[in-house]
Amino acid sequence: MSTNIHPLEQEELMAYLDGELPADQATEVLSHLELCPECQALAADFRGVSQELMAWEVESPEAGIPSKINAALGERLQKSEAAKVSSSRLKNRVMTSRWVWAGALAIVCVVVGLKLTLTSRIEGKNGFVCMVERSWMRPFNSAEFWNPKVRVPMCFNPAAARSILPLTINRTGMVLAGLSKAQMIDSIKAGFDNKELPAPEPGAMCYMMSRAGYLSDGLGHYVPHLMFYFPLTDKASWGADLPDSPVTLNPQFQGGPEPITEFTIAVGKWSDGTAAPVM
Repeated sequence: MSTNIHPLEQEELMAYLDGELPADQATEVLSHLELCPECQALAADFRGVSQELMAWEVESPEAGIPSKINAALGERLQKSEAAKVSSSRLKNRVMTSRWVWAGALAIVCVVVGLKLTLTSRIEGKNGFVCMVERSWMRPFNSAEFWNPKVRVPMCFNPAAARSILPLTINRTGMVLAGLSKAQMIDSIKAGFDNKELPAPEPGAMCYMMSRAGYLSDGLGHYVPHLMFYFPLTDKASWGADLPDSPVTLNPQFQGGPEPITEFTIAVGKWSDGTAAPVM
């Protein structure tokens, strides 16, 4: 959607349907929707996806997902649904009944989508794993650790799928179980000390090249890039952060309980093949 024609981005429209916008912004979006057939069609597409997701049957968790995580997820799902249904945003008089329904459906879709992420998957054959990372994979001292807008599409190669993805699953399980940051940090340290959590395999890397990603309020959509994972090492070994160096040190695990060093290299194209902005 072109910002030269429309006063709102697709992400803002999705946030509106999710009930995440303040009342004044929601009013502006609603006013635009009343007059814009193109945005009405886009909103209808989003609702259609929500309806398809609601029609899916979520299979029972596979053996690789601990039962306590699934139980915690079910409990959080019920609480989230109750909280969202009672939200004053969904009762705002500014919204017409059809948009109230769309927002409620989108909210349920988000919750169901999170459960689908952990309880079902589409099998591939090449060992790569693609997923959408959320804000709790940021550094524990980050101000955006609980930012609900963070959505990071990414694709791990086989080495990273075996050694980095388990860290994402581990953190997600603890978040859904309601652990505090201090408890999560202690658990992660113990997991590495007891060899229950893996060290990065040689060649572990990740593609983060989707223009739909939203890394943080500070970075926004950022630029497409590749990420490379190593056991703790000096950033000078890769020439990271030096003048004119294409390599930067990613702060994701820096100073955290995971003994990992992560380097980032920006690339010139998004995953759809279009040119990316210069970093």
